[in-house]
Amino acid sequence: MGANQIFDDKAGFKSEKQIEYEGLINSLYSILPTLTHHQFKKLKKIVHKQFLKKFAKNLPPKYGSLNKCFTGQEVQMFFRTIDNPKLRLLFSYQAQLGLRIGEAVRLNIKDIDFQTRELTIKSEKSNILDTLIIPVPLFRLTLEYIKPNNRQIESSAGYLFFKEEGKYSERNEQYLSKNYVRNRFRFYVRRAGLDKVYDSSDETNYDRTPRSLHRLTTHSLRHYAITSFSKQTNDNIILTAKFTRHRATAVTLTYISTTKQELYKEIDKTFSIEQVERIKKSLQ
Repeated sequence: MGANQIFDDKAGFKSEKQIEYEGLINSLYSILPTLTHHQFKKLKKIVHKQFLKKFAKNLPPKYGSLNKCFTGQEVQMFFRTIDNPKLRLLFSYQAQLGLRIGEAVRLNIKDIDFQTRELTIKSEKSNILDTLIIPVPLFRLTLEYIKPNNRQIESSAGYLFFKEEGKYSERNEQYLSKNYVRNRFRFYVRRAGLDKVYDSSDETNYDRTPRSLHRLTTHSLRHYAITSFSKQTNDNIILTAKFTRHRATAVTLTYISTTKQELYKEIDKTFSIEQVERIKKSLQ
């Protein structure tokens, strides 16, 4: 037996590092329930910092000014390719109300107030209940979808986007799985001729090949909804943050996209030819 190995009746030989790790896990389980909110945040920051230090090179590359948001033309091209009413409605909730994919697949008929058109959403990240009003066209589309599917919706505990024939569920849930929806999204994006790969990820597992990183993902529909809402409200960041259900406006700003044309136009406007000439003269 090596000096750094300990025999365990159930698991066989364990290294000292493994024993140390298991001891740390047991300690955390006993101490975590006693931590204050401030202590939790501090511990989270320490772990996150060490994780980045060790694995940052394996994280997907930052895409900087790459626009991962649908343009108006692209979103029309995308929806024209969708021939499945269920997925069309699901993606419409993302594109018009900015729902995250996990929130969209879990939409339940009980979440909708059919008198006021108000939708109650349990935010996927913050686990907080919020409400939004469903736009009239989307509300009509929802009613048109519910009518022929009412029996299946009821038998699926009220989930609008119920699974079919025991497929596409997560942990035997009664709604479509996120992975299934993402795969269908990729299918429709390709069909629309919009699929663009901007890089690939480095996988930490030796037996996994690098993943292609696509410019457009299901989250791009949320980007589109937030950007569109911001423009319609004359860039009212407070109102847009309410729409996005973000608790910090700084996060909302990262979702508001501009096209290259808009950016380049403003650059040219700011630094016009006349201004450039004046700068040149001042430097002579």
